[in-house]
Amino acid sequence: MTHERYEDSHLYRLRHSAAHLMAQAITEMYPGARLAIGPPIENGFYYDIDFPEPVSENELKGIENRMRELAKLNQPIERKVAASRDEAKRVIMEECTLGQGEAVAHYKLELLDMVPEGEEISFYDQQATDKKGELRRFIDLCRGPHIESTGEIKHFKLMSLAGAYWRGDVKQKQLTRIYGTAFETKEDLELYLHNLEEAKKRDHRKLGRELGLFMFSERVGQGLPLWLPKGAALRDALCDFLKEEQTRRGYEGVVTPNIANAKLYEKSGHLLTYRDKMFPFMEDEEKETFVLKPMNCPFHIEIYSSSLRSYRDLPVRLAEFGTVYRYEQSGELAGMLRVRGFTQDDAHLFVRPDQLLAEFKGVVDLMMAVLKKLGLNEYRVRVGTKEPSSDKYVGHDENWQLAESAIKQACDELGLEYEVSPGDAAFYGPKLDLIIKDALGREWQMGTVQVDYNLPERFDLEYIGEDSKPHRPIMIHRAPFGSLERMIGLLTEQYAGAFPFWLAPVQVAILPIADRHVEYAKHVAEQLQGFPSQVVAEDEQVAFATETVDSPGLRVSIDGSRQTLGKKIREAQRAKVPFMMIVGDNDAEAGTVGVRDREEGDLGAMSLTEFVARIRPML
Repeated sequence: MTHERYEDSHLYRLRHSAAHLMAQAITEMYPGARLAIGPPIENGFYYDIDFPEPVSENELKGIENRMRELAKLNQPIERKVAASRDEAKRVIMEECTLGQGEAVAHYKLELLDMVPEGEEISFYDQQATDKKGELRRFIDLCRGPHIESTGEIKHFKLMSLAGAYWRGDVKQKQLTRIYGTAFETKEDLELYLHNLEEAKKRDHRKLGRELGLFMFSERVGQGLPLWLPKGAALRDALCDFLKEEQTRRGYEGVVTPNIANAKLYEKSGHLLTYRDKMFPFMEDEEKETFVLKPMNCPFHIEIYSSSLRSYRDLPVRLAEFGTVYRYEQSGELAGMLRVRGFTQDDAHLFVRPDQLLAEFKGVVDLMMAVLKKLGLNEYRVRVGTKEPSSDKYVGHDENWQLAESAIKQACDELGLEYEVSPGDAAFYGPKLDLIIKDALGREWQMGTVQVDYNLPERFDLEYIGEDSKPHRPIMIHRAPFGSLERMIGLLTEQYAGAFPFWLAPVQVAILPIADRHVEYAKHVAEQLQGFPSQVVAEDEQVAFATETVDSPGLRVSIDGSRQTLGKKIREAQRAKVPFMMIVGDNDAEAGTVGVRDREEGDLGAMSLTEFVARIRPML
């Protein structure tokens, strides 16, 4: 069962036509502007333009107004096919540039040269006469597709300016990229703009600094996050949850190095297909070449192949929170969402052919359990397959077909609707991705699971079958989180920093009213952390009255500063701590705490046993 791809939707065509409408407005307002490319993108569209003079964001409103004027003309959008390459060149030189010729046609002529010989060359022409009787026309070299007329483009907004090198090459001229968005309804546009404002408040980079989760340092390097104590606690909570879940499902933990001999990645095929993403190679005194690992899978393959395996031993499930390093260009880095060093919740399953379907379904079930725990309940399923015309893949077509069939069969048996996305496969095999929708309606790729017949063949992996003969296992690659960095960035924005109780870096903030209550606060903290000791108040030399609590081991902080209680409460609220405990004279005498909930406010006094009973279902 499949969903309509965005590229096949009316919204995609609408945004493509909105890019052309913007280009028409710009050519009317800025004579001599040279157009490059203007595609639709995930949330809108853009056009790269070489302006005769620099433009600023202050000018976007004027361009937007001209677009509205043109849209009201309801220009029909007609597809035209050039009879020959020479005819296409003439159209570009004369009609696309409104007679301004080669000086303005520079980028379009380059694009024409990139069209393969024999391929159809198409243009999209939009024109209409205005109230003054003047012809308003725009024609552009374009594959399409587009909508029927500009009158359909009603709900749009120009968003921002950016720099962009022609064809993504830093050696080429930098153009001006204008971003815009368009929707089919006014309500959709307003919701999108509202969510953008909300997203600014939820930006994980801003919240990460404010909540003390992580930092970046120029001296350390771009794209290399430093985890602060609270961020490390958050990271550990995620890891502990998944480790426990994996142990229940028969996974075994392994640990592998951060560097490896380059021959390992030559054998796996990564040097052939992934070299541009690998950091520069290092050579030791024995002339052996080493690389920072971009993938964990070859290490797990070596662990599997280190022992003779029987059919009774399979499936073998090896799991690791393995840190990998990939070179991302500085302009592609985006806080925790795209970094150069990150930790994958990686696992590789080595299975017999008769186990493949059940094990694949088991992995998908694990991924669904992760979604449920994280509160990410809206998602879609994408099956990434091989692009038929591409040479970036390894392995035999027969193995690819077997792997794709297994994934689709698993989805069908699980009742999962899915879309097929050619070209989104890993270089060694097809995959299933979970695309989740967050609280603001944005989509993120989260977990992934891949079926791989090729690496077992490249590494000559075997197990001894029931017939006492060697057989080839199949590999399943999976990472439910994707990476800890990306997942924590996503969750920070999903919850606006107010993490659910089980995940919060600090679950309980204890706020002593005065200095004399700090010792009691320490006693309470020890009880909640699960490390009870007989603490005696220094000034009274008597034991506190609280009972020993069967605590699950909570993450607790004490605000022992001399600030007012009101200031301490505000600080805890700013830090988005789920519960506060206010302790004073009466609490120390009675063995109680005054509990305050992040959402519900004051809950009154209660014993620690009562509090633990209250929060235990939240863990």
